[in-house]
Amino acid sequence: MLHDRRIPGSKANIDHIAIGPRGVFVIDAKHYKGGPTLRTSGGLFSPRVEKLMIGSRDHTALVAGVHKQVRLVHAALESAGFAHIPTFGMLCFIEAEWPLLGGDFVIGGVEVLWPRKAVARVMSPGSLGGDEVEAVFRSLAVAFPPA
Repeated sequence: MLHDRRIPGSKANIDHIAIGPRGVFVIDAKHYKGGPTLRTSGGLFSPRVEKLMIGSRDHTALVAGVHKQVRLVHAALESAGFAHIPTFGMLCFIEAEWPLLGGDFVIGGVEVLWPRKAVARVMSPGSLGGDEVEAVFRSLAVAFPPA
């Protein structure tokens, strides 16, 4: 895990970068009250539109922020010779209200979940071995210094 990493040339940061057997996970942690939900509209005769809602407020813009961070991390992996390693985006809601069963979802390719579920995803089986995980970790630690 790399925590609170600076994006070079920017005042922005990446909350967490986790490297596991399945690949690299860019995790944007959020502290919102209420429960995140996926609202879908349109479909048959109009374009399908997905929105990330927290309570009654539209927070879909958070997804675009994660996409940008994922692109930056993937570019750093490519530069270091690790273009083959999958890179995933997550929005992890720390203090949100989640249902007892289910609740997590994907919007625009970004997983929306809670901390324990994020850990399970990062640690899920994959093809990366310990040495490769360590090499990726070292490369990303240099590309994204501590904030």
